[in-house]
Amino acid sequence: MTTNTLVSIRLITDDVARLVAFYERVTGLPATWATPDFAELATPAGTLAIGSTRTVALFGAGSAVPAANRSAIIEFLVDDVDAEYDRIRQVDTCVVAEPTTMPWGNRSLLVRDPDGNLVNLFTPVTPEAVAKFGR
Repeated sequence: MTTNTLVSIRLITDDVARLVAFYERVTGLPATWATPDFAELATPAGTLAIGSTRTVALFGAGSAVPAANRSAIIEFLVDDVDAEYDRIRQVDTCVVAEPTTMPWGNRSLLVRDPDGNLVNLFTPVTPEAVAKFGR
């Protein structure tokens, strides 16, 4: 039997260094660079990979287009979303929605990365959400 495990999400960009710097700043995690065209930020749950448009040809020319996503949200579980908001708003970050408690029990902060991808930082706050995420 095959087990399917989500290992990483990869973003394609025209400016790897800029996008890596954003995610290092937002997550507080250091990136590991494989080449100037590819870096990864590893979390306990999975990896956020960032690749240059030059890597797209390896998968098939034109198969990915940078800064064109309008359907996915990259989500990071954080200890205190309000503290993260205070920290993030001190730097040049596009805030889409200030911390708000969602009907499903998470307090969420929505921002955009430099390529326009949505990023959700959230903290579970209801007993059900806390139990789901073990916090």
